Amino acid sequence: MQYRYLGRTGLKVSELCLGAMTFGREASEEVSNQMLDCFVEAGGNFIDTANVYSQGVSEEILGRWLQGKDRDKFVIATKVRFSMGSGANDVGLSRKHILSAVEASLRRLNTTYIDLYQVHMWDPGTPLEETLDALHQLVQSGKVRYLGASNYAGYQLQKAIDLSRQRNWEPFSCLQPLYNLLDRSCEWELLPVCEAEGVGVIPWSPLRGGWLSGKYQRGMSAPPSNTRIEEAEKQGWSESWGTYANERTWHVIDTLLSVAAKRQKTSAQVALNWLLQKPAVTAPILGARTLDHLEDNLGATGWSLTAEEMDQLDQASLSPVPYPYESLAQQRAQRGR
Repeated sequence: MQYRYLGRTGLKVSELCLGAMTFGREASEEVSNQMLDCFVEAGGNFIDTANVYSQGVSEEILGRWLQGKDRDKFVIATKVRFSMGSGANDVGLSRKHILSAVEASLRRLNTTYIDLYQVHMWDPGTPLEETLDALHQLVQSGKVRYLGASNYAGYQLQKAIDLSRQRNWEPFSCLQPLYNLLDRSCEWELLPVCEAEGVGVIPWSPLRGGWLSGKYQRGMSAPPSNTRIEEAEKQGWSESWGTYANERTWHVIDTLLSVAAKRQKTSAQVALNWLLQKPAVTAPILGARTLDHLEDNLGATGWSLTAEEMDQLDQASLSPVPYPYESLAQQRAQRGR
């Protein structure tokens, strides 16, 4: 496992991040502990969770695992934004909720500080100044080391960066967007902002809930039973069968399977390696449900796709680019000649 700087900070994180969203949901505490041990044994030091994952259970499992270990060896990330109770102020990015939520996360994680504290999504009901000032206070107090955002639009991220710069507040050092071979719209605006501003990128759902894992192939009429995609279809989650079972997806998967067969790698390993080679990306977040899934995903490191293979996957996963991004892309290409 190699290590990379998180954006323009001096913080080094492993090139793969272990996502803990499955902890206490698809993965029992015993399996979660096994995955944590396996990840660390492979050289991983970067673990991402959120207070809302199983309403705090994910943080609690991680916190119990951390007990008795050298806390400073790990980079622990969590998030704040979504509802953690029935009260009027148990949700959002107000100063009141942020200051309350961080204390609760610290207790559940059994730690005195959080390495990376992220806002889980934009809050239209709270002035951005209030949110950023509260986050800056947490860094000043030592309870938080670095700040990040997730699920932001390009203009929201740029606005937050500019405001922090103007007020001399701690800036966002990291963005956690949806990014994978099937979802590349963050390339239109978000990734250019991150590259220009020195913001690290840690993509969530790099295998899109399993679509890129090799389980799904052309000719299937429904998702296999007991899979995340089957559950997504029942629950109406964004990675549902009805959303992705189309010709573009099958073309991407056909190409992915072809490259994987030639390289003698799994589809998941190739999909993750494609992300690892994208210039803005720091560390894809692995969302494994089982130890076998995690062990397979860890095989994405230690080798590289060729330029030809990267181009194959790039071309297969292209989708129509809306105005004005197509023209902007052409301008960037011309400048690069």
